[in-house]
Amino acid sequence: MMRPDKLRFHFLPGFIGFLLVISAACSRPVSDDVAASVDGRKIYRADVDKYYQNQTSGSDQQPAGEQATSLRLSILKELIDNEILMRRAEKLGLLATDDEVESKLNEIKSPYTKEEFDKRLQEKKITLDDFKRDLRRSLTVEKVLNKEISSKITVTDQDISSYYNSHRSEFNLIEPQYHLARILVTATPNPQVRNLKNDKARNEAEARKKIQMIQNRLESGDDFATLAMNFSEDMDTSANGGDLGFQPESSMHTEAGSAIMKLKPGQYSPIIPVGNPTTKQLFGFQIVKLISREPAGQRELADPRVQQAIRAQLRDRREQLLKAAYYEVLRDQAKVENYYAEKVMGSNGAVQ
Repeated sequence: MMRPDKLRFHFLPGFIGFLLVISAACSRPVSDDVAASVDGRKIYRADVDKYYQNQTSGSDQQPAGEQATSLRLSILKELIDNEILMRRAEKLGLLATDDEVESKLNEIKSPYTKEEFDKRLQEKKITLDDFKRDLRRSLTVEKVLNKEISSKITVTDQDISSYYNSHRSEFNLIEPQYHLARILVTATPNPQVRNLKNDKARNEAEARKKIQMIQNRLESGDDFATLAMNFSEDMDTSANGGDLGFQPESSMHTEAGSAIMKLKPGQYSPIIPVGNPTTKQLFGFQIVKLISREPAGQRELADPRVQQAIRAQLRDRREQLLKAAYYEVLRDQAKVENYYAEKVMGSNGAVQ
């Protein structure tokens, strides 16, 4: 084992070298217009600021100081990663085509009128060209990751069996489970809510009116999941049709839970107030749907739902791991210069 004094001897030159590199980098003259470059392709500060405005618009409390700088660094890191993948896509011939971009754009625009869609762009502080550029980038990234990662992942029957045998207790339900979905309307608008209609109640009166409208449409036969995606103000579930997943019976011992437990699969509850029972503060209203009810007991490997759940879990784990490794490999192969990060270092965090 190396002695402590030897450790210090070897460590200090490396540390001093590191400081010299940082000092040189921070003193290098770089235009304020350029935030970073990837293999010579510039990423401009204006783009960072545009995404910064997009992410912070509508928020009552705007980030400031170190928080604002941290957000810009995070945005820039994502832009760098995307640029690296765009360069990879060029080599693989996987850049999204104009037809693919237009098709995706029409799909996204379909729930809106032209006026509604234009209003959404204005709220996001972006132009249609900005939106189409982002679409092209996201479609391209998806194509690259699918070819390089997702399409190569395999989960065998043996993998599923091994996982089940090692985690058998996970599939033993000690109490009945209720698979639920909900549509939530809040009395106070949350700037982070992004349902398809970008529809948010601004006060209790609007919340009551909106939840009543949703109930009327449900009674007229409208699809629950579609209404959730269009109107729900639950930022965690609106995108997937309001799906809350499985909830244990022990969590249903509330007034709302009692109403839900009386439902049959496929039925939905009446309008349920959401609030603090102690302070009597009202947060909003919800309508909950019972998708299915699962009795307690052991789920066997032969159950297709068990196999499907394990396959999805293993595939997702491997995909996330491989994507993380893939990004690291591509970063190592690319020449990345992050001028904004260097300025943050040089200013001791004072730069905005």
